[in-house]
Amino acid sequence: TMGNWLVNHWFSAAVLAAWLGINIFLFTYYFLFFDRDERYFYTRAILGSALAWARASAKCLNFNSMLILLPVCRNLLSFLRGTCSCCRRTLRKQLDHNLTFHKLVAYTLALLTAVHTIAHLFNLERYNQSQQATDGSLPAVLSKMHLQGTKWLNPIHSNQTTVEYVAFTTIPGLTGVIITLALILMVTSSTEFIRRNYFELFWYTHHLFLVYFAGLVIHGIAGLVRGQTEQSMAEVHPYHCAEYLTQRDQNCTHSCCKDPEFGSIPAESWKWVLAPIILYVFERILRVWRAQQKVVVTKVVMHPARVLELQMQKKGFCMEVGQYIFVNCPAISPLEWHPFTLTSAPEEDFFSIHIRAAGDWTERLIDTFQVQTPRIEVDGPFGTASEDVFQYEVAMLVGAGIGVTPFASILKSIWYKFQQADQTLKTKKIYFYWLCRDTGAFAWFNDLLASLEQKMAESGKADFLTYRLFLTGWDNSIANNVALHFDTATDTVTGLRHKTIFGRPMWNTEFAAVAAAHPRSVVGVFLCGPKALAKSLQKSCHQHSSLDPRKVKFYFNKENF
Repeated sequence: TMGNWLVNHWFSAAVLAAWLGINIFLFTYYFLFFDRDERYFYTRAILGSALAWARASAKCLNFNSMLILLPVCRNLLSFLRGTCSCCRRTLRKQLDHNLTFHKLVAYTLALLTAVHTIAHLFNLERYNQSQQATDGSLPAVLSKMHLQGTKWLNPIHSNQTTVEYVAFTTIPGLTGVIITLALILMVTSSTEFIRRNYFELFWYTHHLFLVYFAGLVIHGIAGLVRGQTEQSMAEVHPYHCAEYLTQRDQNCTHSCCKDPEFGSIPAESWKWVLAPIILYVFERILRVWRAQQKVVVTKVVMHPARVLELQMQKKGFCMEVGQYIFVNCPAISPLEWHPFTLTSAPEEDFFSIHIRAAGDWTERLIDTFQVQTPRIEVDGPFGTASEDVFQYEVAMLVGAGIGVTPFASILKSIWYKFQQADQTLKTKKIYFYWLCRDTGAFAWFNDLLASLEQKMAESGKADFLTYRLFLTGWDNSIANNVALHFDTATDTVTGLRHKTIFGRPMWNTEFAAVAAAHPRSVVGVFLCGPKALAKSLQKSCHQHSSLDPRKVKFYFNKENF
């Protein structure tokens, strides 16, 4: 299984290994540097190894802060996806893991922030102890240097200073507190539960990233952690002169009599994050510009089970199957953008989405459209895995609930390609599985399947599409109705020729049947649905893929939002 995973995800594995390697290198290199370098001999005399912990974690924080914005530059990803369209599909597919990588980097930032903060709390405590010490030890002597002008090493110059005072009155302290609070709020409000149920909360708190980056750039400006200057090192090297600092008389004449001088470590966070910030600013400008382009809503259809269909037109809009757009309705919220998969085919002269009532924003949108047609702004389209579906000889499409939307686009597009006798269609066979909890949810999709069924039969391609509808939740009235009409030609739930199956699919059986029917094919498995289903499909893909390159292979693809 591990071998198969590496074959399918070698690019992801390489990116992950490189990211982990750079983090380990940066941490180790700078930890050893600050733990051993001569310039920080006196700094270490006060702080001990907490200096190295704080500085090494700071380097890794800068590196990960540089990366955090890149996976959410969706126009950049769309551009990369377009430029590597000639690459192998496995490479293009890895771009769909952008949000997984974004989360990984975010959790790493949270961990490094904890290390950095704890290390600096130790540092502050040691600075404080050294300032208050009167025993004539090296830390005590170094801490009194501020009395001789600008030569200070210990930033705490008063015996009355507390850790809380430094945290809330110095630039590093205050920005550190603000950055950490912003990070905590962003991480906690982006859990799946909050994203699904309180999207607005997630959306608005995530914009604290502006505060995070502003704080990060300012954080190191004061230069409270200092090291010995190059010039001072040449004059009074600590290895020779440190002992004289604690036992020096007034009439000192030899070369170590001069006090060491110290300089700040220059702030460098801005060097790490400047390029990604500029890139992200361009990304946001592009989004605003695209959003200003006029969108005409040509048709509004209210389907059963509170599903709203919007058909729209926009100048220059060009889509591929399975792509998605971001939609904004200024009348409801000028700042909120929500992703929706396109349900139209590229061959149609409009683009459409189906919106299910699943939260405050969607509820308000559906209510608004029942009264009037408000102004809509659209950003996109953006590509995800489903546009690769025609590259496979055999495709298994799995949709759960409203997750059927990308496959509406694919099935329609196939229908058009058949009508036009398109030679570019590599697909020879499609297996379509739809898992749904209630019968109402089938309604809007029935027309499409029914017309498709009819068209395929008329063109002698009835066996091209095999679909199975699984009703995962039902009551007695449905069961009785099914029992009464068991021998009818069409299904009692959907009115289609293929019968609805009650319960969940047995994936091992389904995959084994596909593998047996197509022993030498490359099969693309496409899912738009929950994580648990993704796991079982991924497992089935690995189990049923042959190690022999000439035999059946299953490739797993998942929609990411």
